Amino acid sequence: MDYLPAHEEDYPGDREVTASVIWLHGLGSNGHDFPPIIPQLGVSRAVGIRFIFPHAPSMPVSINNGHVMPAWYDIKQVNLEREVDTEQLCASARRVHDLIDREIERGVPSERIIVSGFSQGGAVTYEAALTYPKKLGGIMAFSTYLATAETLQLNPVQNDIPILVCHGETDPVVPEALGRNSVQALNRLGLLADYKTYPMDHAVCPAEVMDIGRFINRVYTGREALEV
Repeated sequence: MDYLPAHEEDYPGDREVTASVIWLHGLGSNGHDFPPIIPQLGVSRAVGIRFIFPHAPSMPVSINNGHVMPAWYDIKQVNLEREVDTEQLCASARRVHDLIDREIERGVPSERIIVSGFSQGGAVTYEAALTYPKKLGGIMAFSTYLATAETLQLNPVQNDIPILVCHGETDPVVPEALGRNSVQALNRLGLLADYKTYPMDHAVCPAEVMDIGRFINRVYTGREALEV
C-alpha cells in the first residue's frame, strides 16, 4: 500500500497506543506544522495517543499562478463558494481512508480515531471522515469549509459523530462565514457540531488549543478536564 508519508508522535510515549488522531495541514505547509502543539493540548496522559501528521503531495495550484506546492487539491478560484477540484479532494480523502485502515490494522478501534484538519486539510477531513464506512471517534475542523457539501454521501454510521469546528473571526483567507455555512450544511445532514470562534486571523490561538484538548479528552476519556 502506498500510504501518504507522515510524521508520527506517540503521546505521552510511555503508554500502549489505544487511540489515534490523524491531522491534516493546510495549503503550502506540511506534516511538521502542528506537532509542536501536542504538549500544549493538555490531553490526558492516561491514554496512549498516536498523532499522525500526513504530508500532502505537491501539485500546481491555480490561485497561486500554477505554482507547485504541497496541496490536497487544486483551488481554481477564491470566492465565497470556493471553486475547487473535487476529484482531487476526494482522492485525498480516500488516501486518508487508507491511513485510518492502517490504524485499525495496528490495533486502534475505529471508534477511537479522530480525523482533523486545518484549512484545505479540514475540507479533506470532512469528506474523509463523513464517508468512512466504520464509526469514527470524532472530527476536528479548523479554519476551513465543507467544500463537498452538495455532493458528500454521508455514511449513516457517522450520524452521531462528535464534531468540533473552530474558526477565526477575522480570517482573511477562509472567511468566518464559510465556517458558519459548513456548520449549517452539517445540520442539514442531521449532524451536530460544536462551533467556536476566536478573535484571530487564519491561525491557531491558545484558547483554541485548549478547546482542542478538551474535545480530545472528551472523546477518549469521557471528561474534558485538561492535564496541567
